[in-house]
Amino acid sequence: MGYMFNETLLKIIEVLTYLFVFVVGTGLLLIVVVFVLDISQRRHAIRRNFPVIGRFRDFFEHLGVFFRAYFFAFDREELPFNRAERVWVYRASKDTHNVVPFGSTRDLRPTGTIIFANTAYPMLERDVAEPHIVRIGPHVDYPYETKSFFNISGMSYGAISKPAVIALSNGARLAKIWMNTGEGGLSPYHLEGGADIVFQMGTAKYGVRRLDGGLSEDKLKEVAEHTTVKMFEIKLSQGAKPGKGGILPGEKVTRAIAKTRGINIGQSSISPNRHPEIGSNTELLDYVERVRSITCKPTGFKLVLGSVTWFEELCETILVRGEQNAPDFITVDSADGGTGAAPMSLIDNVGIPIRESLPLVVDTLDRFGLRDRIRIIASGKLITPVEVAWALCVGADFVTSARGFMFALGCIQALQCDRNTCPTGITTHDKKLQKGLDVGDKSLRVMNYAHNVQQEVGIIAHSCGVKEPRELNRDHCRIVQNNGRTVLLSELYPTITETLGSTS
Repeated sequence: MGYMFNETLLKIIEVLTYLFVFVVGTGLLLIVVVFVLDISQRRHAIRRNFPVIGRFRDFFEHLGVFFRAYFFAFDREELPFNRAERVWVYRASKDTHNVVPFGSTRDLRPTGTIIFANTAYPMLERDVAEPHIVRIGPHVDYPYETKSFFNISGMSYGAISKPAVIALSNGARLAKIWMNTGEGGLSPYHLEGGADIVFQMGTAKYGVRRLDGGLSEDKLKEVAEHTTVKMFEIKLSQGAKPGKGGILPGEKVTRAIAKTRGINIGQSSISPNRHPEIGSNTELLDYVERVRSITCKPTGFKLVLGSVTWFEELCETILVRGEQNAPDFITVDSADGGTGAAPMSLIDNVGIPIRESLPLVVDTLDRFGLRDRIRIIASGKLITPVEVAWALCVGADFVTSARGFMFALGCIQALQCDRNTCPTGITTHDKKLQKGLDVGDKSLRVMNYAHNVQQEVGIIAHSCGVKEPRELNRDHCRIVQNNGRTVLLSELYPTITETLGSTS
């Protein structure tokens, strides 16, 4: 018995030895092959100078994104969104405990820090009110009325996946907020949830385009016939890529996306850098009126402000033509807005950030007497109650967010948006990866996130002594200056009424 056992053991050891030699030999052979390939190629200096081990550089560089996010970066130092911001959104979307103990980890000293001016006598719960209804489009057959001041910004079907669009649509309906289609056209998945829709028309006019790329009025009418489509937004420019059209890699252009957009399957889709029909202020207002007359619904435009002089000239043109010819709304996007893909030179260096551009737009409209006619939507990195309340203080009627709602869907800021490899299934069309995104669960998270933002903006408003968020103004917000002191927004950006009062 012992002899048979020893013989079996020896055979096992022999097999394992052969296996070990085979594995080691194969491994050494592969190393030799890689060594020869690296030392003979001329494209990569690191791999040529340090064969084999030089290949680990790219691997570690890729892993560095995740290690910094979870191990090395402090809570409030990451970009584009730090851990504290992301965690707040995650907790808000799950409707879980979202309070913190002991004290704030936020440094209140840096220049530009937002601090709200609380009153000695906050608003009691019994005295608070719901946000009042805002009407958009006084001169159209179907004006849009809504209470919601926080809504979903443009994210195209194509840039984001089918389950992501459906979850956003369902969540928007549950939260009673609107959802912007992004420039990728109106898909069945936008309509599936039954949410209010803002149709965005980009420079390529996806979904309403002719074969030559021009506007198809018949297709535009078809979109307008959907009762859930409430407004039309002409996109002049976008925060992360002003002066450049949308970029959709060919691997993301599926059959369904190609059908929705009116383009070819599998081919990269790059939009023109502007609407060919719009080359002046007069042509912009003509185009707004053309879309509005076809759809009979509120029509405005989205832009990243780059010139105050240009905007003043636009307002002058509106006054000459008559305020009925004004856009019904203007969406002001920030230079640090988001995107699925854009050149770094544009993302990092072009356009005015929302902190500067929003007050300029509000005050310019106020100065020309157009503030009551044109509604203002603020967009660009406004994902927490602090930024939303700030925008309302400045004078925005609405705030929209895209990346905030992406976090609500489960985005982990993996920075894979342009590669069809998004690990959370949000920006990929890989069916295997999309399986991780449960539409039912994520719809509730979208709703929870919207509700919790609105609720906490309300808490800030009540602390400042007003009944509801839209009553916030520039006297309720202070900004830290270079000398460490805070100054009221109303002192930094006095309104036209305050300016006239000081000179009378």
